Amino acid sequence: MDLFFQQLVNGLTLGSLYALIAVGYTVVYGIVQLINFAHGEVFMIGAFGALTTYLLFFDGQTGVWILPIMIIGAMIASVGTAVLMERIAYRPLRNAPRLAPLITAIGISVFLQEFIRLFYEKIPDFPSAKQRIPFPQLDVVSGTAVQVGSVTIQRSAIFTVAALIICSALLWYFITRTRLGRGMQAVSQDPDTARLMGINVDRIIVVAFALGAVLAAVAGVSQGLQNNNIDFRMGFLAGLKAFTAAVLGGIGNIQGAVVGGLVLGVVEAMATQFGLGGSTWKDVWAFVILILVLVFRPQGLLGARVVDRA
Repeated sequence: MDLFFQQLVNGLTLGSLYALIAVGYTVVYGIVQLINFAHGEVFMIGAFGALTTYLLFFDGQTGVWILPIMIIGAMIASVGTAVLMERIAYRPLRNAPRLAPLITAIGISVFLQEFIRLFYEKIPDFPSAKQRIPFPQLDVVSGTAVQVGSVTIQRSAIFTVAALIICSALLWYFITRTRLGRGMQAVSQDPDTARLMGINVDRIIVVAFALGAVLAAVAGVSQGLQNNNIDFRMGFLAGLKAFTAAVLGGIGNIQGAVVGGLVLGVVEAMATQFGLGGSTWKDVWAFVILILVLVFRPQGLLGARVVDRA
């Protein structure tokens, strides 16, 4: 029983990370019906943005007060990347067949990976991006784990779960209680009618990409704190897992993305612990779940909130 609860905690931690990235997928998909496969690289760039902020201003320090500044640095890097991506790569293809932006997203994903690798290799005394780069460990959110009975909870896990709760609550408030959020709802239902009602559709789409990037940046910091390292390839698999979580919960459904991420994390943790191949099989089970969902319940656990557009 103790092992079960330990794996449940580990699964919820992993699932919270997936959910943070998956919500970013969902926000963008809900507005422009685009599966942004480069979103994983936005997550990766957020982690590198946080690390760069730390090395530039706080190298060697461990105070927890540094964390908010690192998160801001991560957000600036991720949001800047996402906004440029939307403006340069996706906006010209907005009325193109759906296959065109999908292929473009895959190309951007590879481009961003290689750009980060080559960019950081040019910096003197910076560890090679081909290797795992140590991520700074900070007071309070790193260090000795918390023991609750026989269950061990890492401090970084507490940060990740708390970040998911706070970000989800703020996103819900923004979308349902603010003028800009209601504009996002209108554009998701019918962009042409929203434009006739005076809503700046281009601005709404940029905001959607920025919101997704903010969540990805927080997830990137969480990943670094949990694993104690980052690398330029970390976004690819995490992005695929987050996409699986979004489909599992119901693509286009923000609450579904959160539920899907948590369910995926718990299933991975349980399946790999209790005699189903071990930790090396965890990626296999994640995509087995994706296939099963697409076959038997393609609308997801909570149902996809997608409007058919004429």
